[in-house]
Amino acid sequence: MRHAFMYHGGLERNHPALKPGATSFIGTDGKSHDLPAWPESAYLRFGYMEKAGKKFCVVRVMDGQSDVVLTNELVIEPGRHTGFGVRMSPEPTMVEDDTVIMTLLEDLIKRNSDAPGELPEIRERFKKLLKG
Repeated sequence: MRHAFMYHGGLERNHPALKPGATSFIGTDGKSHDLPAWPESAYLRFGYMEKAGKKFCVVRVMDGQSDVVLTNELVIEPGRHTGFGVRMSPEPTMVEDDTVIMTLLEDLIKRNSDAPGELPEIRERFKKLLKG
C-alpha cells in the first residue's frame, strides 16, 4: 500500500495555526504557499514540518475519514518511520512499507496519549485494510 508525506512549512511558524483541512503554509519568505495535491494512490497521508536543526516532525495524519492535527509533533526517525533510502522533498514523498507506517502510527499514538481521539481509529481502519 502507498502512503505519502508532505511538507507543511517550518514548525515554529506554522504548527500553532495548523487546522484540519489546511491547504497552505507560511514560508520562510513570509508568504503563503499552497500545498500540492495529495497523491490519489496514498492511503495514509502525513503532514510534516521542519523543526530547528533540520529535524522533520509529523504534525498531521489523514486517511479517507479523518484529518488529525497533532498536539505533540513527532520527530521522524529515518529507517524506523519511513524505511531506509527515503528522502523528504518539496513534492509528496511516497512510502510503501506498511510495517514502518504502522510503527509510525503507534509512536504517534504514544506521543499524543494525553489527547486520545481519532489516531487509534485511523490505526484500526488501517489494520482492517491490511487483513483484507
